[in-house]
Amino acid sequence: MNLRPLFLALLLALAAAPVAGQVRVRDLLLQEQDVPRRLMGYGLVVGLDGSGDRTIGNLSGAQTVRSVANLLRRFDVEVPPELLRTRNVAAVLVTAEVSAYLRPGGRFEVQVASLGDATSLRGGMLWTTPLVADAGGAPVATAQGAMVMSDGQDSRSVYPVETSGRVPGGGLLEIESPVPGFATAGRLVLREPDLGTALRVAEAINGAVGEGTVAVLDPGALQLTLPEDGAPGVAALLGQIGDLQVTPDRSSRVIIDGRDGTVVAGGGMTVGEAVVSHRGITLTVVGGGVSTPETGLVAVEPGTSVQEVAAALQSVGAPPSAIAAIFHALKDVGAMTGEVTVR
Repeated sequence: MNLRPLFLALLLALAAAPVAGQVRVRDLLLQEQDVPRRLMGYGLVVGLDGSGDRTIGNLSGAQTVRSVANLLRRFDVEVPPELLRTRNVAAVLVTAEVSAYLRPGGRFEVQVASLGDATSLRGGMLWTTPLVADAGGAPVATAQGAMVMSDGQDSRSVYPVETSGRVPGGGLLEIESPVPGFATAGRLVLREPDLGTALRVAEAINGAVGEGTVAVLDPGALQLTLPEDGAPGVAALLGQIGDLQVTPDRSSRVIIDGRDGTVVAGGGMTVGEAVVSHRGITLTVVGGGVSTPETGLVAVEPGTSVQEVAAALQSVGAPPSAIAAIFHALKDVGAMTGEVTVR
């Protein structure tokens, strides 16, 4: 059996496949004027099964009662507020983020969160809610639709969050807004500023499109030389640039979840020689030690990765607060470089 054609096909497939860790430039950059618009509004979620805002005299749920009364009044229905009971209604805040290029008729997702003391928004429907770009401004969009709640339980709690949700495609842009000049801005900005990534992106663009196409201004921006033929040339250039593949510079950063102890490290971070003791847990990074989990002693070799240190600490039952404190101490004594963030 002749395996040569199969072998050649495999080589071609491997050559065409993107290198591991590479991402498209369009996922790293955006045009300077491509700032999304944030919309907000105040509305009502109706149709709840007794889990809405409570009404106790004039002390609780008064805002919800007034909102329902005003809503009915628009349909020429007058109901004394003191007779309304709103356990099936909840006052909510509605927020959304839409593209600067979205035109009237375009739909988008909205986020909904309870404003009062409702216990759950599950099964409710967001009543038609005007959305504005600035508080007190004229509405530019509306939102309505059935609430979608997460069925999965939150990893930090045994109970799922029932007082917030979303309405996929529930937002509708209705008013034309000024659209940014697509072919006039000559700067590209990084979604996450980083000098190493900016230099790699500039090198990839200049190598593929032509030397001098872009120049790095700072860790967060690149200057783009625009084509002389205007918008058509800009669109073609940006499309070509967006499809390029680059490997972003991984920042040396450790992110620790202060609630469940999840540790995420980037940049291949390791730890150097140090000894840290914190509330019955001792971490030694001196070499030659032996871990004894029953006594809270964790021993690792210098040069051990941050991920392995985190796993060792978790194996002896270190709580999230202790893990965060130990990594902060390692950074403070110079045994670890990079940024430590606790969320």
